[in-house]
Formats: sequence, C-alpha cells, structure tokens
Amino acid sequence: MAITGAAELLAAWEAGLGEAPVGRALLLHRTARPDVDTGRLPQLPVGEREADLFALRRALFGERMQVRLDCAACGADMEFDLDAGELAGSLGGRSSASGSGESVVRVQLDGWDVEFRLPGVADLQAAARAADPRTALLARCLVSAVHDGTAAAAGELPLPVQRRIAEAVEAADPGADLALNIACPECGEATRAELDIASYLWTELDAWARDVLLDVHLLATAYGWSEPEILALSPTRRRYYLELCADV
Repeated sequence: MAITGAAELLAAWEAGLGEAPVGRALLLHRTARPDVDTGRLPQLPVGEREADLFALRRALFGERMQVRLDCAACGADMEFDLDAGELAGSLGGRSSASGSGESVVRVQLDGWDVEFRLPGVADLQAAARAADPRTALLARCLVSAVHDGTAAAAGELPLPVQRRIAEAVEAADPGADLALNIACPECGEATRAELDIASYLWTELDAWARDVLLDVHLLATAYGWSEPEILALSPTRRRYYLELCADV
C-alpha cells in the first residue's frame, strides 16, 4: 500500500463529507486499495476489506488505537488501547493478488455438496433490503448446490447445511465480524463491543483534515503561500513554521 499524500487524503475527506457511512467506507477502501477497480471493492470479502482498512489506519495514524465504550452492566466509562497492526494481521490476508474477491468455501454434508462465495459488502447491503435477509444472502452467494447428484436452489438447502455454510464462512473470513469482549475494571463484567473500523478511521481522518486546513489557513495568512505549497511541506516543517508564526 502506497502512503497517500496530504492532498489526496484531503480530496478523499472532502468527497466523503456529503456521503453516508457506506459511501465513506468505500472511499476509505479505495484509498487503501488503489490497485483494485472501484467497482470491485464492494465485492471483496468483508474481512478482507476490514484488514485493508486496519492497514490503512496503521499507515496513516500509527499502531495505537484508543477505544472508549460504556460497560453494559454498570455503565462505567471504559477506555483501552488496541494495536492496529495486530488486528490487521489477525484478520488474514487478501483473497487474491488481483483483488478478485472470488473466495469460495465448500460444504459436504448428508449427500449435499455446496460451494458458497464469501459475502462482500454489496451482498450484505442487498440482503439487508430483502424481506428475508438470510435467504437473500444464500441466493446471492450460492455458487452451486448438488444433492445426491441433482442440482438444487438456495431455498432447498436444509438448516443443517445452512449452519455448516455459516460456520465455514466464519472460519474462512473471521474478520467479517470483529467483536471484542472487554472486562469492566469496575464490576468485572464483560461487554461485547463491535469495532467498526470504517467509522473509527473516518472520525480520525475528519479530525486530521480539519487540523491540516487550519494549518493551511495560518501559514497562508502569515506567508502568502498557496495550499499546494503548504501541503507539499512535511508535517514537521509545517509545525516548525507555525511555531515561528506564534513567536512573532
């Protein structure tokens, strides 16, 4: 992953201001994976996208992530640190070098032989709009189903086979459902927390962009430089010039 420059990051942030969370997540993923066509990104396995976003966060803002949440049992405010590098590694690698996103799991049970594609973000979004999301997701991602030599449709899959498919998908794409169990230091009870890395990273990018634009404003006012000239400076040099302005 190439480290994106300040101008490109600001452009991504500006484009995301008017987007819903889904659109912002896609913008961030596009920033993380410039090697993949934008139209293919929503089709990548969900865990692969999460790993990509954790890697982007690590490249832009470092390893340490601070997370806060309330204890579900006593309501105490809990704050803890996570390691973005460790999380990215735990989610597994990319499904393919080309980003095709066509990873398939195979389930064989009670005469059934089923191949099922790992769901992507587009699959989850489409299934969520259906009257029966579970059945819709099965239909979208089913590659093939054969029972005793006869082809079958998604609606014909018995519950034991559906459960086995869910288990196989979870094992193949563990990062698709990243949840943490955090023990409360006050009462000792555990709280389940789902970490939405897209939302977390967007919040950080938004704060960073506003800080950078303030720097641009101050330096442009003091020196008459253009935005591209200021953004071309390293963060260290920008900070030094800002300190000089404060000393005047």
